[in-house]
Amino acid sequence: MGCGTKEPKITQLCLAAIQRLMSHEVVSEAAAGNIINMLWQLMENSLEELKLLQTVLVLLTTNTVVHDEALSKAIVLCFRLHFTKDNITNNTAAATVRQVVTVVFERVVAEDERYKDIIDQPVAVQGNSNRRSVSTLKPCAKDAYMLFQDLCQLVNADAPYWLVGMTEMTRTFGLELLESVLNDFPQVFLQHQEFSFLLKERVCPLVIKLFSPNIKFRQGSSTSSSPAPVEKPYFPICMRLLRVVSVLIKQFYSLLVTECEIFLSLLVKFLDADKPQWLRAVAVESIHRLCVQPQLLRSFCQSYDMKQHSTKVFRDIVNALGSFIQSLFLVPSTGNTSATPNQTGSNASGNTGSAQTNPGVLGMGGGATVLPAFEYRGTWIPILNVTVQGSAKATYLEMLDKVEPPTIPEGYAMSVAFHCLLDLVRGITTMIEGELGDTETVTPTTAETTSLPPQSSEQQDLQSLSDQSEKELVSRAVWEEMVNACWCGLLAALSLLLDASTDEAATENILKAELTMAALCGRLGLVTSRDAFITAICKGSLPPHYALTVLNSTTAALSSKSYSIQGQNVQMISPSSESHQQVVAVGQPLALQPQGTVMLTSKNIQCMRTLLNLAHFHGAVLGTSWQLVLATLQHLVWILGLKPSVGGALKPGRAVEGPSTVLTTAVMTDLPSISSMISKLFENSQYLDDVSLHHLINALCSLSLEAMDMAYGNNKEPSLFAVAKLLETGLVNMRRIEILWRPLTGHLLEKVCQHPNSRMREWGAEALTSLIKAGLTFRHDPPLSQNQRLQLLLLNPLKELSNISHPDIRIKQLECVLQILQSQGDSLGPGWPLVLGVMGAIQSDQGESLIRTAFQCLQLVVTDFLPTMPCTCLQIVVEVAGSFGLHNQELNISLTSIGLLWNISDYFFQRGEIIEKELNREEAMLQKQAEEKGVMLNRPFHPASPFDCLWLCLYAKLGELCVDPRPAVRKSAGQTLFSTIGAHGTLLQHSTWHTVIWKVLFHLLDRVRESSTTADKEKIESGGGNILIHHSRDTAEKQWAETWVLTLAGVARIFNTRRYLLQPLGDFSQAWDVLLDHIQSAALSKNNEVSLAALKSFQEILQIVSPIRDSEKPETPPAINVSVPLVVGTTTATSLGRSFMRTDSIGERIGRYNGSELPVITDEIEDLNLWWAAWNSWYRIGSESTRPPITCDKLTFIPSQPFLTALIQIFPALYQHIKTGFSMDDLQKLGVILHGAVSVPISSDASPFILPSYTEAVLTSLQEAVLTALDVLQKAICVGSESMQIMYPAIFDQLLAFVEFSCKPPQYGQLETKHIANAKYNQAEWVALNYVPFAERSLEVVVDLYQKTACHKAVVTEKVLQNIIKTLRIPLSLKYSCPSESTWKLAVSSLLKVLSIGLPVARQHASSGKFDSMWPELANTFEDFLFTKSTPPDNLSIQEFQKNESIDVEVVQLISTEILPYANFIPKEFVGQIMTMLNKGSIHSQSSSFTEAEIDIRMREEFSKVCFETLLQFSFSNKVTTPQEGYISRMALSVLLKRSQDVLHRYIEDERLSGKCPLPRQQVTEIIFVLKAVSTLIDSLKKTQPENVDASTWAQVIALYPTLVECITCSSSEVCSALKEALVPFKDFMHPPASKVQNGES
Repeated sequence: MGCGTKEPKITQLCLAAIQRLMSHEVVSEAAAGNIINMLWQLMENSLEELKLLQTVLVLLTTNTVVHDEALSKAIVLCFRLHFTKDNITNNTAAATVRQVVTVVFERVVAEDERYKDIIDQPVAVQGNSNRRSVSTLKPCAKDAYMLFQDLCQLVNADAPYWLVGMTEMTRTFGLELLESVLNDFPQVFLQHQEFSFLLKERVCPLVIKLFSPNIKFRQGSSTSSSPAPVEKPYFPICMRLLRVVSVLIKQFYSLLVTECEIFLSLLVKFLDADKPQWLRAVAVESIHRLCVQPQLLRSFCQSYDMKQHSTKVFRDIVNALGSFIQSLFLVPSTGNTSATPNQTGSNASGNTGSAQTNPGVLGMGGGATVLPAFEYRGTWIPILNVTVQGSAKATYLEMLDKVEPPTIPEGYAMSVAFHCLLDLVRGITTMIEGELGDTETVTPTTAETTSLPPQSSEQQDLQSLSDQSEKELVSRAVWEEMVNACWCGLLAALSLLLDASTDEAATENILKAELTMAALCGRLGLVTSRDAFITAICKGSLPPHYALTVLNSTTAALSSKSYSIQGQNVQMISPSSESHQQVVAVGQPLALQPQGTVMLTSKNIQCMRTLLNLAHFHGAVLGTSWQLVLATLQHLVWILGLKPSVGGALKPGRAVEGPSTVLTTAVMTDLPSISSMISKLFENSQYLDDVSLHHLINALCSLSLEAMDMAYGNNKEPSLFAVAKLLETGLVNMRRIEILWRPLTGHLLEKVCQHPNSRMREWGAEALTSLIKAGLTFRHDPPLSQNQRLQLLLLNPLKELSNISHPDIRIKQLECVLQILQSQGDSLGPGWPLVLGVMGAIQSDQGESLIRTAFQCLQLVVTDFLPTMPCTCLQIVVEVAGSFGLHNQELNISLTSIGLLWNISDYFFQRGEIIEKELNREEAMLQKQAEEKGVMLNRPFHPASPFDCLWLCLYAKLGELCVDPRPAVRKSAGQTLFSTIGAHGTLLQHSTWHTVIWKVLFHLLDRVRESSTTADKEKIESGGGNILIHHSRDTAEKQWAETWVLTLAGVARIFNTRRYLLQPLGDFSQAWDVLLDHIQSAALSKNNEVSLAALKSFQEILQIVSPIRDSEKPETPPAINVSVPLVVGTTTATSLGRSFMRTDSIGERIGRYNGSELPVITDEIEDLNLWWAAWNSWYRIGSESTRPPITCDKLTFIPSQPFLTALIQIFPALYQHIKTGFSMDDLQKLGVILHGAVSVPISSDASPFILPSYTEAVLTSLQEAVLTALDVLQKAICVGSESMQIMYPAIFDQLLAFVEFSCKPPQYGQLETKHIANAKYNQAEWVALNYVPFAERSLEVVVDLYQKTACHKAVVTEKVLQNIIKTLRIPLSLKYSCPSESTWKLAVSSLLKVLSIGLPVARQHASSGKFDSMWPELANTFEDFLFTKSTPPDNLSIQEFQKNESIDVEVVQLISTEILPYANFIPKEFVGQIMTMLNKGSIHSQSSSFTEAEIDIRMREEFSKVCFETLLQFSFSNKVTTPQEGYISRMALSVLLKRSQDVLHRYIEDERLSGKCPLPRQQVTEIIFVLKAVSTLIDSLKKTQPENVDASTWAQVIALYPTLVECITCSSSEVCSALKEALVPFKDFMHPPASKVQNGES
């Protein structure tokens, strides 16, 4: 009532009171109606308008009493107030209307809340029946329904049904209200079918109708300025419509599928280039709002794109955005004019290289700061900061107060469109990846978290699997469709933007979008789209127009496929060349013929980083695109000049050729991080699943193949990127190396390592060896020691490298082996054969350094690793070591390898038992396997045990080395072989010795003999380098000789020391024969060294000291050369200046064993056959070597003295064993050899060693040996049986033959020998030996022997004595003419000794006639000696002469004591000869050459006297036992007296004739001697018993007297005194004549 007063004051108070009442909720429904009516009147009177609005608001908001008609009235009231002229009221009313509308709808929501538990049967609403059919609605809902329906009516300019009393209404306000209701209360519309119906029937048609001017309008087509709203789009309505549409699409999409399709199509149309700028801007903003709602986009895709016959809405939206962006670049927008000055400025600044990427750096154009912008072909569009990422904050859609279309700043639309794209990508990918992650039930692999590769969904419960997989299939189809729909447009737009972007941040965003799309496509398995995005990034990374085939081919394929889609013509715009980017690097393109340089801009580097991130985080989904990524990276790395370093990581290196890479400092600082990113990328490959990893490796391999093709035929630096990265990938994936090992190493081995370009090869090898080393050191699970297959897999490529001939590869391979040995040597196990195989694969022709490195490895193995390797590999070690011995590159290596073989053998010896056990175990296994397969077990030396086979392999290897072409190797190998067999042979099983002897030793001897006999006799000048060769080794033949010597000696030693092992073998005698045959052929070889050594071996096998048997072995094994040949006498140095062993006493030799145990010296060879075989060999050697040559020239081979000496020295030992069967024949054979041996001359250059000087009477060792041989024989005969003693005469013959050498040196065939004095040293002449000492020694032996054997039957029968005399007669008759004076003196003394023994024997056997022929020989001998024809030398001193005379005297005394007394037993003729001789001796046999002074001495007075006395003595022997004796004495006397008479007569005659001249001295001497003889005779006659003197003798004596008297006249006083003495005895004849004198009596 108060209000009714219309008094302002009262009205205000009343309204306040009413408001208070209302706020206390004391107003009933009727009261409320009244209040509203009252307010209506106030309104009509325009009183307190603001208070009215306030009151209405309070009334409606406090409770729900106002509804239906009252409510409509209240609302209309507010509307009416809104259209007053007062601005404040206007605005307040507008606000109130909005609030009231909201309240109405809030009531509905509340009502629904209240009733939500009560389910009412929904009443079917007839489709299009009655608009007022709202009977089913509850009261609040009904109000709301009516209100909303009327709003639509009003906007459509129709009369309202419910809001009665509306006077006017604006569309803009109506649209705003509709939008706010739809936006704020979507659930109302979704829950109530009636409301939904309104949407469909009212709102959508309304919107479409209102849109029509916009659709029809083409910018520039209608120029009419008519105000009709239909004609021209009206900004406020258009903008509000778009807002409504946004809400509809956002909230009611599910209800309005078809309608939305129309709306969306309209939106797309609004983007067309011919629409007004503001329209396009608002449309883009609307689209942006959609783009930030991925779920919505997803529904579009499901509802339209995936349905047949439906518009591909989602695709269109994306494509429209793309076209929109393109159009902005292609058609300069009208608003652009304002920006032109700026644009040119920025161009200028770009071209002058200012750093535009950093905003804030002053450009050159007018000093303006450079804005972030896109620039493309002269169109410059700034980038405005429009929204925050991920939210569509619109600018123009919010301009509700603007009536006129605003001017759109330049670049706004572009910026919004750009954000649309980014948000679209971000939304889709986050949504899909989130859902993908859910289905995979593992943390999603997104860019942020790089977790382990997705595991299989085994963890899920099985029941849920089926429905889930179904769901998954559905959603996957949607995802794929979404991506397929949008990727082309996105890619087109993004590529263009990327190319145009000049702002680092924008570029980053674009790249991120491309990256996320690529990753998403990859995850969904959409290969084409994935590759397209990756290609785009790749292209961005490389300089423009860079020729990279991989990329070009991809783009071509794409552009032909899908770039004109459904009329939306999306062209792929070619990149603009005039990029305004800062150039940060200049480098060379990686091409076959690089032309010039290429430049990298900072944007390229940015793209490169994105590419790296892509590969880094999304490697698992790249699949075949790895090819693109890696190819691009390779080119970039090349341009930036990064080179691989250890382990495959890239480091900045210098480019090798062409202009060096130029890098700015900015990039320089970036390089390490780029490099580490590239490395990380490959490190991350460890998280890839196996398939992706294979993709990566395949890509690297094909890249590498390309790089290799490029590197063919030129020696340019190749691109090593692929190889280095293969290495890096391998290294980080060690834990599953098995899956990638074969492709990886296969590629490196077959392709890279065999490449002609050395750098390429080197890296291939580097990569391969690094991988192998890493693989072996990696801690695998299970460890390698338990995973042999893996270990062999890892080592196999190392072995395969051996098939490559390039030395640099092989060096790498060997260095790798060396390092493996040093780090892994102990744990190689089954890998050993491979490792050893690598060393063994080195060929001789592969250069010294290779061989040396390989050998180093081998040395390491032998010194450190033999105990750790399986025993089955030991044989390979032996083989390999042997092969190094045979390499002819480096002698030292060969020699050292032989040393290694010795070390190996030592190791076998020490670890024998362990090795044997292991080998036997292995053997048993192999045997079993072989039996299962039914094949024979095949290994060398099979029947022997495995351990013995190991030894045999070692011996066989050494055997091969023993016939190497190089002498040093042969020598070393030979020594080692025999030392090993000597030192370790005891380990072999007995049966194995058979193989050792036949397969190893004899085989070796055969080869050596063959090589030696065929060796070259050409002189070798020097031993390589500056080494001089000794003349004893200066031909191949001489060098082989040394080998032959060594081998033979070694074999002989083994036969000797291991006799006890060998003899029980079945075929020992054959072996013995073979050995003897070898010794014989060696001994008869025309080489002194070999022949001599052969004899030493012969001596050795005759085993003079027997080896100790096993049972008595001392603890320490005896020295190897235990047995020393028994050499009798000493030996002088041989012609080679090498001495051979001096003998030592047996005691000393035995002492060499072990002091306490004496070896048993037994006859080891019981089997006589062996000895006889030895004798036959000896005989053949002897007879062959001593037989004189038939022809003689310079080159005749004559055996050396040491050889002959050794030969003869063998005989005594040999004889000991065969003496029982030694026959005369054999003795004959021996004699021939001894004689031959002694006759051999010496070469003049050896003579100084053998003949110290001619004057010393020494025997050569050969001569001693010969005598020793005979001595041994005679001693044996001496103790032997009767049958043996018939050999004595033969021995005498032999010795006497030697005695003759003193006067007649033997001839050696036709060879001319010189006396040593005339021989020139150093010329090939032969010198006869001085045989005198030998002959004399032989003579002494003869005498000794004869003294022992004179009475032996054989000696008597065979006329030995006569032979001795006959032989002695030669020197005796020569006497002074003998070569040596000692000879005849010795001959005489020997004769005397022999006769003193022999004559009694001869007398004893006188009757048998066995000695008859001896007597004349003896007589001749005496005659020849006593009255020699040779004259004494002029320089003979008187003392000497007297000595010689005394010898003659001795002979006469022998006659007087030994012969004449036994005249009865001696033939008469002989005695007669003796008498005549004595007679001749008693008269002076002077020699005419003496000077007068010496003549009295020289007359041999002593001798004559003795002769005379002997004559006399035998003239009057006391007892005449036989008439014969008397006859001798008478004959002697008459001879004597007659002789005296003659001499005296001749003297008197001469004296008379000579007158005063004195007679010659000798005549005077003779007469004096005769006179003395007469006086002596008379004395003798007087002393004799008278009956013994014949009367006629006396008569003869007296008859001398007158002759004597006649001599008195002589003038010589000496004669006178002698005459006096002669005459004095005649006084005894002065007897008075007696009457009768009888014969013989006085």
